[in-house]
Amino acid sequence: MAMTDLPFEQVRTLLAVVDEGTFDAAAKVLHVTPSAVSQRIKALEQSTGRVLLMRTKPARPTESGQTVVRYARQLATLEREVRAGLGAAEDGSPARLPIAVNADSLATWFLPALTRVPQHLPVCFELHCEDEAYTATLLREGRVMAAVTSSAEPVAGCTARPLGLARYLPSARPEFVERHLSAGPLAECLPEAPVVVFDRRDELQDTFVRELTGGARGASRVRHYVPTSEGFCDAVAAGLGWGLLPEQQALPHHRSGALVGFAPERPLDVPLHWQQWKLDVPALALVAEAVATAAARALHAPG
Repeated sequence: MAMTDLPFEQVRTLLAVVDEGTFDAAAKVLHVTPSAVSQRIKALEQSTGRVLLMRTKPARPTESGQTVVRYARQLATLEREVRAGLGAAEDGSPARLPIAVNADSLATWFLPALTRVPQHLPVCFELHCEDEAYTATLLREGRVMAAVTSSAEPVAGCTARPLGLARYLPSARPEFVERHLSAGPLAECLPEAPVVVFDRRDELQDTFVRELTGGARGASRVRHYVPTSEGFCDAVAAGLGWGLLPEQQALPHHRSGALVGFAPERPLDVPLHWQQWKLDVPALALVAEAVATAAARALHAPG
């Protein structure tokens, strides 16, 4: 079956379930009963011959479902653009722009970028916070229209442009350095020292240790998981462990003496890219330019 044969009512329902997370929540948004939502999803799966939705909480699209979700979101966006062009924008409601961004960018330079988007635009930002190595997955699943990602390879149907290098500085309290990192060479002490890690997907600290030691072993197994950018910085500042802090967060603490950069000659640079749909969506184009401008000021140039 061609994509154009898919009933818009059904693909829109699939999109609502993915966005809202449950059949009940999707039913409220669509102003129908949960039974009607279930029937539409079943009909769509029967017509495509594919299971499109994992009935989990929250509901998630299967690989086949991701394709239909991307199509549904793009179709809804195009419909809105056509209505606006005809002067028939539905009830004046703002456009919704779902964007994936990593926590450190969100805590430092990304929000100021959004304030540069012309305020007269009827746009609502829906930000999805995810590790920069995984934000492209949200694009691939059709859950977002754009993403700040470490992946330079464009997701199918998307464009990619480099933003710059996010610089991370290895940091710790002076007392921590004295206690854990002063008994011998850094390459010997650091793998044994308690470390702060964002979450179980965060590999920055392990990568830094491997590059420092030239071995396969990562950071210490004594690790504290702190899954917010601000909380991560506070945990390092409190002396729970060492960690790689975004330069914008680290430097004020270094200047005050609350933290020290114990390997100033070895920052870790993470390349960031902006990926977005190839669709001609004026609001998204304006966001892309605002993001690129802010990134050029906040990030380091490659090389």
